[in-house]
Amino acid sequence: MTLRLIAPLVLILALSACAPAPAPSGAGAPVTPPTSPAPTATPTAAVDVPIVDGSLTSVRAPVPPVRVQVPAIGADMEVVPVGVEPNGAMELPVDPAVAGWYRFGPDPWSPDGNTVIAAHIDAPDYPIGPFAGLRDLPAGAEVTVTGADGASAVYTVSTVTYYPKQELPTQDLFARQGTRALVLITCGGEFDETTGHYDDNVVVVATPVA
Repeated sequence: MTLRLIAPLVLILALSACAPAPAPSGAGAPVTPPTSPAPTATPTAAVDVPIVDGSLTSVRAPVPPVRVQVPAIGADMEVVPVGVEPNGAMELPVDPAVAGWYRFGPDPWSPDGNTVIAAHIDAPDYPIGPFAGLRDLPAGAEVTVTGADGASAVYTVSTVTYYPKQELPTQDLFARQGTRALVLITCGGEFDETTGHYDDNVVVVATPVA
């Protein structure tokens, strides 16, 4: 299955001091008695500047999903983080029994965007994978994703759609803003012997349970 996807500023202060004028000397020079220096007043701040915390706001670390369960089709799968292949396709685990979470997108606990989890439907030397049953999922079926920290996110299926691979709406499915859903993807449709790939993708969109 193939898814296309300031330099520091240095201030130099030049301080120039004026030498005091020499006192007059010799006969007839007036003698001035020494005087005590006037007390120096302590300067007062003209404006009280508020103290503001200058520390950076911490960025939320993503929580990788490690398990996805779809009881309606008997699917209980390990999930691993995946990236992008050199050809621009989404990377997927070779074993169809293991799903891949697109690690450059949102996780299930992100406040915005879609969490994408995908898996092969089958592969040489492996049995048919659990995601083969995605095409049979009824609306309202429950999906549970478990994170590395043990937290669970529960969803219900909204739609199951077949897309020809060239028409897969990747911008919508991999959206990082404006939506919040779980997207499950696998292959489907006819198998093309000449290319060794299926013609379609099966896409399940599930919404979070409040």
